[in-house]
Amino acid sequence: MERDQLADFLRSRREAISPAYVGLPHGRRRRTAGLRREEVAMLAGMSVDYVVRLEQGRSSQPSTQLLGALARALRLSEDERAHLFHLAGHRPPPSDGVARLARAGLVRMLDLLGDTPAMVLSDLGEVLAQNRAAVLLYGDHTAFSGDRRYVAYRWFTEPSARAVAPPEDRQEQTRRLVADLRATVGRRSGDPTVTGLVDRLRAASDEFRGLWADHEVAVRRADRKTLLHPRVGRLVMDCETLVTPDQGQRLLVLTPSDTETRERLELLRVLGVQEFPTAATGATGATDTAG
Repeated sequence: MERDQLADFLRSRREAISPAYVGLPHGRRRRTAGLRREEVAMLAGMSVDYVVRLEQGRSSQPSTQLLGALARALRLSEDERAHLFHLAGHRPPPSDGVARLARAGLVRMLDLLGDTPAMVLSDLGEVLAQNRAAVLLYGDHTAFSGDRRYVAYRWFTEPSARAVAPPEDRQEQTRRLVADLRATVGRRSGDPTVTGLVDRLRAASDEFRGLWADHEVAVRRADRKTLLHPRVGRLVMDCETLVTPDQGQRLLVLTPSDTETRERLELLRVLGVQEFPTAATGATGATDTAG
């Protein structure tokens, strides 16, 4: 671990980012054009004290999870992420791990969308990044680990995952998840990450095994879905999905389809995130039907 170089790199990246670039107000009394340490801490989900110790070269070795959070908060490019991992004494993530870091350009789009719920997902249905509006709508779904990272795995192994969809919509949502996963398998033929997930799903769920045998294929790009939110009730959302050229990541943008849903979303913004369950507490949310 190169503590001094790591400290210099983190300071330089923090000072190079304007608040507006990450969706924060500039404020009148700001002494620097860059972010404050407390803002980096907030964006990365860590304590201000730890950010200070990192920048002063006094910290313990950060974990790979913490480094990933810092990379997202500082909007690092893939090359900058790799450099960050090297300075911290870790190997950069392998190809699958790099794909699991939301692209910097997509993260910037999340910031620009403001109060419009949006998230970045991998082609396997893992939520890589969410803006604040999406967290209000879904809860934080970036902290799942293992196979629970994947929407389809939770959907077929955790009955509570389906509570977000009205009963009359669940069968169609189920078929769409399987058809979308089948499209990914075809595109990433021979990829052990993909084939391993499918094998574990086939072993864990008779329902999945039966649907998988139907060989339905469909990439999800745009649709309308009804969500059952635990605080504001039924929401009817139009979903647009923008896919990166390599089809490895998707930007999912959700907009209210009617006046009632728009008013309920405004109420949700007022209520905020207090007492909302998160991935860390095992909750599921609308991301279980995303993609």
